[in-house]
Amino acid sequence: DVQLQASGGGLVQAGGSLRLSCAASGFTFDDYVIGWFRQVPGKEREGVSCISRGDGSTYYADSVKGRFFISSDNVKNTVYLQMNSLKPGDTAVYYCAADRLGVAATPEWWRNIKMYDYWGQGTQVTVSS
Repeated sequence: DVQLQASGGGLVQAGGSLRLSCAASGFTFDDYVIGWFRQVPGKEREGVSCISRGDGSTYYADSVKGRFFISSDNVKNTVYLQMNSLKPGDTAVYYCAADRLGVAATPEWWRNIKMYDYWGQGTQVTVSS
């Protein structure tokens, strides 16, 4: 079974940093895309970033560019989201998701939640002012 395990959330002051991890297991395909999304109550889940295991391409939401950085350890099958200069507006539950076909990593599709087949449980990130 494919499983995604997200971790690393917590409470941090504005300006601080956190690193989220998404450990993937059970994959039997080489090329897949991992996306990070976040959601606050009453709002739709929004794409934060994604990375392609195949060609390493990455995408970021405008709101996090220059502050968040996504990376992949293909040996450990783990994707990281380094979040720096955190703002109260980054407060949300963060989810990682996997596109097993590896086709989501395009400018047009990476934010589309329907492109992702598997979802991990969320991890709460709270940024205090």
